[in-house]
Amino acid sequence: MTEHEQELLTRVGPGTPMGDLLRRYWQPVAAAAELDAKPTKRMRLLGEDLVVFRHQGGYGVVAERCPHRGTSLAQGICEPDGIRCAYHGWKFAPDGRCLEAPPEPPDTPLLRRVRAVAYPAQELGGLVFAYLGPQPAPQLPRWDVLAWDNALRDIGQAMLPCNWLQIMENSVDPHHTEWLHGHHLSHVKDGAPPQYLRPHRKVGFDLFEYGIMKRRVLEGGSEEDDDWAVGHPLLFPNALRVGEHGRSRLQIRVPVDDTHTWHLWVSCYRLPGITMPVQERIPVYDVPWRDARGEFIVDFVDGGDIMAWVTQGEIADRTRETLGSSDQGIALYRRLLLEQVGRVRAGGEPLGVVRREHGILELPQERNKFGGGAEFLLRSIENGHGRHSPLKEQVRALLRTSA
Repeated sequence: MTEHEQELLTRVGPGTPMGDLLRRYWQPVAAAAELDAKPTKRMRLLGEDLVVFRHQGGYGVVAERCPHRGTSLAQGICEPDGIRCAYHGWKFAPDGRCLEAPPEPPDTPLLRRVRAVAYPAQELGGLVFAYLGPQPAPQLPRWDVLAWDNALRDIGQAMLPCNWLQIMENSVDPHHTEWLHGHHLSHVKDGAPPQYLRPHRKVGFDLFEYGIMKRRVLEGGSEEDDDWAVGHPLLFPNALRVGEHGRSRLQIRVPVDDTHTWHLWVSCYRLPGITMPVQERIPVYDVPWRDARGEFIVDFVDGGDIMAWVTQGEIADRTRETLGSSDQGIALYRRLLLEQVGRVRAGGEPLGVVRREHGILELPQERNKFGGGAEFLLRSIENGHGRHSPLKEQVRALLRTSA
């Protein structure tokens, strides 16, 4: 990779080629549950400092600095029709219009002239999404994990000090499973799932309308197995769909800025023959990845991943790496990113943008991952981010009932 390509793929701020591409997609800015105790949240997304707020009609997303004197709107007062700055009381609608500007006269021309930078916002599956790109905005995709009914959901989160791309490249690197999650996890912890230790005999990557399908054949398996016959998708540009028996997940890698990524694990449980409990609010929880001494916590699958991503540096230097034939998925993904950047620069629509009205978008995914069944799901919960979920014991009980 050249230095020019390295810069192009990793810089996400306003006006950058990759930033322009990523702004064509709806991105998470908050978990809805985060706004229960306090109805505002500061969020940095694609290098822009924003405030997410709750109002009577839903959610709003505006630039953090008030257009009057620059005070943070994160300290503002949420009202039914907008957010009011704490400093002088100027009030802004979710679309950025200035509704009131006290102590100016009621008919002040400022109300027609002043606008806050504002972006469309929608809630789906316990997450608040914002669209920072050009109008008209595309549809917010109703991915099945976010939209299924009769489901139990939770959202894990971690703020990671590294560029989004080195996290996403992990999604098309199946060989790391047997080494990082197999041999390394067995080295630091007894009882790692034996499925992770099976060597890969074949991997495959196919483009489809929403991204890349990833497939594998493990030692002792065949192309009849779900891992090859079905596989699971990378949702372009920055999400991965994974799952096991009864659980489907989205891993969303939200580019905060060039050197920080908000990592989300959205889990959706739907078990055979079980009516799932109704959730009043989808919980959000933190996934710890450093201990009290500042060392990486690597005795679980996601902790190993985070260690591998973060230790590449704030922005991995791809001009110094050595790729092999086993890195074909990474090469494909990088070429796809460069191609889609070029498409946007030429005025085109990039891959996976949804314009049509639609219902639930069902995605392919293995139902019997690694041939492990329900037992593999139980072990995966304990060996992954789900061990920190407030729903862990409830899910275990439901799994026993389902079995």
